[in-house]
Amino acid sequence: MYHRTKNENGNLNSRCLHCLLTIARDVGTDEELARREGHHLCPEKILAQMRAAEQAPASREAQARE
Repeated sequence: MYHRTKNENGNLNSRCLHCLLTIARDVGTDEELARREGHHLCPEKILAQMRAAEQAPASREAQARE
């Protein structure tokens, strides 16, 4: 998820809502902004996915014991 803002000159900025990094600044087109957002690897989102994957097997084991 990204937060997009428009500058006074009409160009766009984008910020990741997970890690709050600025992904793009002063970009002229929506296409270029989408391309840059598509290349962003959010460390916060990756860590959350890794934690969820680690916890999933433990919760399945607990359910199996019940």
